[in-house]
Amino acid sequence: QVQLVESGGGLVQAGGSLRLSCAASGRTFSSRYVIAWFSQAPGKEREFVAGTRWIGVNAYSGELAASVKGRFTIFRDNAKNTMYLQMKSLRPEDTAVYYCAARATVGTTLPRNTYEYDYWGQGTQVTVSS
Repeated sequence: QVQLVESGGGLVQAGGSLRLSCAASGRTFSSRYVIAWFSQAPGKEREFVAGTRWIGVNAYSGELAASVKGRFTIFRDNAKNTMYLQMKSLRPEDTAVYYCAARATVGTTLPRNTYEYDYWGQGTQVTVSS
């Protein structure tokens, strides 16, 4: 089993920044796990925000949803088993609960659907005021 714990959410004004963290633990977790961030706004479905997957020795690829390109960055610290979502130039429409997700199986593409992930954190609320 793998446990994921998010932190770093909060209330911020439009244009501000936040850094979300996702700490992973569990006997089977490894640096090869696919990690992604999803967001879920009230009344909406959970949607892909950013993800990263292992592509080789000490090499990872990352992808971002079109709505956050140029504003968000995903990165990981494997020594700490922690993944991050750096969020800048936040907008009111970024308001949502943000979830960290992990997948054990590495493919040739980065999964963007919720059903493709094996493990989920409890979520952290991000609220952006206008």
